[in-house]
Amino acid sequence: MSFPKKKITPREEVKNGDVTMSSTEALKKVMAFIGGYRFLLLVSILLAGFTVVLQLYVPILFGDAIDSIIGKGQVDFSGVQVRLVKIAGMIVACAAGTFVMNMINNRMAYKIVQDIRSKAIRHIQVLPLSYLDAHSTGDIVGRIITDVDQISDGLLLGFTQLFSGIITIIVTLVFMFSKSVLITFLVLVLTPVSFLVARFISTRSFRMFRKMTDARGRQTALIEEMVGNEKVVKAFGYEDKASARFAVINKELQDYSRKAVFFSSITNPSTRAVNSVIYAVVALAGAFLILRGRLSVGGLSVLLSYANQYMKPFNDISSVITELQNALACAARVFTLIEEKPQSKDPAAQLPPAKGEVVITDVAFSYDKNRPLISHFSLHARPGMNIAIVGPTGCGKTTFINLLMRFYDVDGGNISIDGHGIYDYARQSLRRNYGMVLQDTWLMNGTVRENIAFGKPDASEDEIITAAKEAHSWEFIRRMPQGLDTVINDDSLSQGQKQLLCITRVMLCLPPMLILDEATSSIDTRTEIQIQQAFDKLMEGRTSFIVAHRLSTIRSADVILVMKDGKIIEQGNHEELMRRNGFYTNLYNSQFAKV
Repeated sequence: MSFPKKKITPREEVKNGDVTMSSTEALKKVMAFIGGYRFLLLVSILLAGFTVVLQLYVPILFGDAIDSIIGKGQVDFSGVQVRLVKIAGMIVACAAGTFVMNMINNRMAYKIVQDIRSKAIRHIQVLPLSYLDAHSTGDIVGRIITDVDQISDGLLLGFTQLFSGIITIIVTLVFMFSKSVLITFLVLVLTPVSFLVARFISTRSFRMFRKMTDARGRQTALIEEMVGNEKVVKAFGYEDKASARFAVINKELQDYSRKAVFFSSITNPSTRAVNSVIYAVVALAGAFLILRGRLSVGGLSVLLSYANQYMKPFNDISSVITELQNALACAARVFTLIEEKPQSKDPAAQLPPAKGEVVITDVAFSYDKNRPLISHFSLHARPGMNIAIVGPTGCGKTTFINLLMRFYDVDGGNISIDGHGIYDYARQSLRRNYGMVLQDTWLMNGTVRENIAFGKPDASEDEIITAAKEAHSWEFIRRMPQGLDTVINDDSLSQGQKQLLCITRVMLCLPPMLILDEATSSIDTRTEIQIQQAFDKLMEGRTSFIVAHRLSTIRSADVILVMKDGKIIEQGNHEELMRRNGFYTNLYNSQFAKV
């Protein structure tokens, strides 16, 4: 037998928070996804360069047209006409190039977001249950849906404005140098001021956006929690407290959002103020050069146009910073999820169909390393045995089931099936050997047929109907509008009907071993008796583990394990345990005590 090598690290422990990721790290990870679309990215950059060159050549043509108007009666009409035709052609070509570039950018952004979301979903499938138990469903859903949507918005703005802006700055400088080296140097000297202002503001806005996304995640989790359990909320009069909790988080979200929007909103006006100063400097310097005969009026109009064009990308980029900072803050949350340490890697070997001998040797386990739960747990279940597990709440009954199914890995000891250590085989091959019915039911949005055949998709209709009749669910299924083809969701049926469908799933698969965790808790007494008879038939020759709170349902079990504080304190069949007059006897009598 082999022992599991995986140990739960502090990062996997319940109650530990996520590791914070910086905006630089998040950007690098986004760039890695962008790298998968290099060809589209290259075409987008080339089109950006093409449209920018056309846009920036237009002022030169306008300047030449102005210089063609020397004075009264000295207008070169043919030259002006030629240049105007060229300008019109360039505008049309530029519009076409911009359209194609935007289409490519949209495709890239949506494909990248699709890849990120797909990877996040795939990674959730391999995360240990310790992570999923420590994070609310609303928070995880918020990361995959809302946060990824924010990444999409940031990427779209980034692709459409960032590339064009950078190319515009470079090409503008080249054209400006061709007109006046002095004025170009003046512009370059003043440019860092705009950068410093934008950087000062963006570093503060990112921190606020990160706090904002965290608050939004907690708000989504609270909404999901309250709406999903509205009956319990109303039953206990928790509405006011729920509203108060929401108000606290909503106030935090409001404060962080206001500060984030404030910092991001002053970026554009601040850079525009700097840009206006630069524009004024160009106009003043150009006027002096005209007086000295070193620059024409048309040349000055070109330089003023370029000064405006040169500053415009900074304004665009500064406006993009708001979305980019928000997108990077959201990306940090998404990539923190994606990079969370997965469960230990599965071996390639497949566990063969089980005969049902389960041996548990000196197993130890705890969710919190400071609070031991199960210790020195040993059990030998022979094929075909019905083993019931009873005990007070919190004694480790459900944890024992989690260890059998490898939802959690033991901290010490070993579990084997038919002499095969379960840690030497793939989890899925282990779980195929168990049929499990839990107290908590779950149905997917789909037809009744799809829900029943969840574990056996190739089942025939006759097999499904036979399983439904044995599970006593056929009576209400056949009364549905479309029978097996009726579309249902988790709210379409009563709790008892949902549990009957879950039992039908197991009846259809006929696994070699069974796990029943209060499988009939939501079913009426008459139907429970019928289901118990069906279970008795199903359990014949199959090793079965039955977690029970109603001790009357497990009197016929071959072995009853009495658990307390994570240990087996008594073991035997019902008659043996009652004769001992110990903990089981007190537990049993307490359920039938006369008031």
